[in-house]
Parts: sequence; C-alpha cells; structure tokens
Amino acid sequence: MERVAESQAFSERLRKALEAAGVRPSPTIVANEFNLRYWGRSVTPHTARNWLLGQALPTQDKLVVLADWLQVSPDELRFGKAASGLRLADADPEFGQMDMADREMLKRYLTLPKSDRKAVRDVVAAFAQASSARKPSG
Repeated sequence: MERVAESQAFSERLRKALEAAGVRPSPTIVANEFNLRYWGRSVTPHTARNWLLGQALPTQDKLVVLADWLQVSPDELRFGKAASGLRLADADPEFGQMDMADREMLKRYLTLPKSDRKAVRDVVAAFAQASSARKPSG
C-alpha cells in the first residue's frame, strides 16, 4: 500500500517536472527523450506510461537521467522538495560567488510562470553555446 502511494507521489512530481521543462507528459515522448540520454537498455513507452501513471518507479540510474534531463535534483524528483536539503552553493561553488544582482535575477526568475522560465532557460542555453563557440581552443 505504501509503495503505491510512493509511486503516485513520484508520478505527480514527474508530471510537474515535465510541465516545468515544457514537455508534454506523453509516454512516447518521455520514452524517446529519455532514451536519447540513457546509455543503458532503452525503455519502452509502456514503461514511461507506468512512471506517469504512478504504477512503477524508475531505478536509481534511470531516475538520475530523468532528473538531469528535466533539470531537477534526483532527490527532489524521487522524494519531493522536503528531502532535497541541498542549497545552490552546496551544489556548485560558483553559486556561492554570485553577487546581489545575480541573486536578484534568480529570485525574479523564480516568480515567472513555468512557460516563461523555459523561454529564459532556452535563451541562456543559446548564449552559453554561442559563448563557448567563440572561445579560442587550446
């Protein structure tokens, strides 16, 4: 009984993470996108469907890939926010070096609707890619 509640709660968190990432919670889409990132044996849409319906939990290695794809912590995806006591500065020392303007920008970002957050992430990713392409190699 407890395992069912655990699977259902995971399903809700997975759906919310997909929504935040701008991904439709379709078993086929989830399976295809997951398989592009996973080096092990691929999952079927049926497996992804079971995750989305709360009928199964992914193994830890698959959970890590899902979390990385959806840009959430594996603990948050698996157990919820309360279990994720990780602070940004603990995750990456560069976050501890942020100045007030950067912190304020992040605070404002978090107030945006999820669809706008995705747009901001896409713009930042494009800038980062363009910046790394301009850096001289070697």
